[in-house]
Amino acid sequence: MVRRIAPSPRPPGRIAAASAAMAAAATVIGVGHLVAVFVDPAASPFFVLGDTVVDHTPKWLKDSAIRWFGTNDKLALAITMVAVMAAAAALIGLLARRSPAAGAAVLGALGVAVAVLAVRRPGAGPDFALPALAGTGAGIAALCVLFVVPAARRPGDGLTRRGFLLAVAGVTAGAIAAGAAGRVIGARLRDIGADRAAFVPPRVADPAPPVLPDMDLPVPGLTRFVTPTAEFYRIDTALQLPSLTRAQWRLRVHGMVDREIVLDFDTLSARRAVESLITLTCVSNEVGGTLAGTATWTGYRLADLLAEAGPAPGADMILSRSVDGFTAGTPLAAVLGNPDALLAVAMNGAALPVAHGYPVRMIVPGLYGYVSATKWVVDLELTRFDLARAYWTERGWSERAPIKTASRIDVPAAFATLAAGPVTVAGVAWAQGRGITAVDVQVDDGPWQPATLATAYSLDTWRQWTWRWEATPGTHTLRVRAVDGAGVVQTEARTTPFPDGATGRHTRVVTVR
Repeated sequence: MVRRIAPSPRPPGRIAAASAAMAAAATVIGVGHLVAVFVDPAASPFFVLGDTVVDHTPKWLKDSAIRWFGTNDKLALAITMVAVMAAAAALIGLLARRSPAAGAAVLGALGVAVAVLAVRRPGAGPDFALPALAGTGAGIAALCVLFVVPAARRPGDGLTRRGFLLAVAGVTAGAIAAGAAGRVIGARLRDIGADRAAFVPPRVADPAPPVLPDMDLPVPGLTRFVTPTAEFYRIDTALQLPSLTRAQWRLRVHGMVDREIVLDFDTLSARRAVESLITLTCVSNEVGGTLAGTATWTGYRLADLLAEAGPAPGADMILSRSVDGFTAGTPLAAVLGNPDALLAVAMNGAALPVAHGYPVRMIVPGLYGYVSATKWVVDLELTRFDLARAYWTERGWSERAPIKTASRIDVPAAFATLAAGPVTVAGVAWAQGRGITAVDVQVDDGPWQPATLATAYSLDTWRQWTWRWEATPGTHTLRVRAVDGAGVVQTEARTTPFPDGATGRHTRVVTVR
């Protein structure tokens, strides 16, 4: 009697194998995110990879990302990371289809690499490796369930196609559930929303002067003098917003000082609160860009705090550190004696949004944000520019970054079609620390015409302007330039933001019929 031998189970198809490995990779991320809740949210494998990518992105690519995506650059990075991870997982799946052990080994090696990256993050400890290692263990287990276990069963007893797909769906659902649980538990353990909602901005004995009607012109389409908080630009290196409550916040002032100072939030709140309207500008702002905004900032004078610490002779830089490890080098001279340099706790009359530095951030007028506006600030070290370097200066950006004179046309819109006759051309100009004394507008290659300036609020805020144009039929190029308080005319030389801010004159092309 001849015994029939049952065929060995066939390996899953290529698409099924790729899908299975993607489910296993999702398990690494989901479980790792859940475990990170109990270690530190920054230890989540996804954010470790994202922050590492941000830290090592070439300046040309970073500039391009901001130019292409603006304040949505973080979302673009997250989507790109997901796509790359999915592609890598698919390759692991094709390898596991031939050799499940080899696929598991590659997944394990990648997980260990992420764990190594995690412990090397700023402020990380050995426990930062746990989320990546736990996630990797879970991912390898998922890979075994989908590839190894079915192959090890008796011939003919392998998972059916339907059973295999159900197993993949189950693993994926588990990964999603783990990630979702991490978000829910993390929100409860670090309820920043509730902490922020309970915060009442301090009373200010000497409020900032009001913005008068002739400072904020009622021209449709013109940038508002005070930028609504929801519209204020956000550019930083944080893929995940830090979770720091007022109770957790501490600030250490040390380095080249006579006395080291450590503040908690209650101690900071006991100081005299002040209020200032200041225009901030990002160094990545292109000519005519929107990475600038004005807000009312409430907080505590940084110069007073530094005076109490006693800067040592020779100190010329404040190296500020964020809770997420970001650093900025601010010229000490820009802070000492400057009543508007603040540790800010409120923005436009409400608690700082988390995205803008809650609970405490730095504000130093006159300098681009990468050297002056550290969010989630927890450390101020007085040092020297020849002894220490900050995050962006290590990447080739200038050490001292005074904001350059800039102007922008807001209306009419680019490529607008207008009716012949009187047209209002309007926009804003800024030169923090020097102020704006004149704005001129040019049509095509004609003579420069003086615009009408709104009343100036201060040297540290932008200034609106308008110009009445008798538009004639045809296609025209409008061009604007500003003159700062020192009498220097905005240069026409066009440069990129790197290494110390863009220059050039903004233009708008319109059609008149």
